[in-house]
Amino acid sequence: ETTVSLDRVVEVELTCILDKKYSHLKSFQVIWKRGNDTISHTNKTDNSWSINVTVSDSSKLGSYSCTLKGEQQLSGIFHLQVPKIGRKEKPTITYLGDTAVMNCECPGYTAISWTWYMTNGSKQITINESLLADKYVISKKSANITQLKILKLTKEDDGEYWCEAAFELGKSKGKLELKVLSFMVPLKPFVAIVIEVIVLVALIVAYEVYSKKVKRTEAEKEFDQIEHL
Repeated sequence: ETTVSLDRVVEVELTCILDKKYSHLKSFQVIWKRGNDTISHTNKTDNSWSINVTVSDSSKLGSYSCTLKGEQQLSGIFHLQVPKIGRKEKPTITYLGDTAVMNCECPGYTAISWTWYMTNGSKQITINESLLADKYVISKKSANITQLKILKLTKEDDGEYWCEAAFELGKSKGKLELKVLSFMVPLKPFVAIVIEVIVLVALIVAYEVYSKKVKRTEAEKEFDQIEHL
């Protein structure tokens, strides 16, 4: 399978080439399809079959396949799609009151425009200059890189964000996750250890006090027995 990323109107040639290890096979019937629709191939050599596809809009995107039927059945698949968005896979982790910075990029391709969204329940809300200008700052670093800054973070900023690139042939989205923590979160393990130490020390002290009390009681009993004698 081969993925072909396209950001603009273009004509592409898709070619299936018979591997040398199958060169002994003869009398192939070659079928090209776009999805489930059969299409005719335009170019042929002894061991290759090609079609030319003019990708003029998003309807021409999708899966194209060539199937060689003979003594064995062989096939190849081409996926024509708009470019995928590159972004950080792991969550962006920051703290209350800080500034979060998230980036999306599409290396090697030119986006017509970029749009940012935030998820609110089941809805996606567009982030733009009219939505809390003192909270969100969107920067276009280049035609293929966009950046979102979220200022003065609160717990409500925690969640999913989406960046969307628009190309001539369609749109492509990427999801990012933001986790906003309080400053106490990194201290929790330390606090837990301190509490454990305090409890342990308290138990040791209590045991020492109890042991001394028991010894003193036993000594007094022994003294009383001596007096009675």
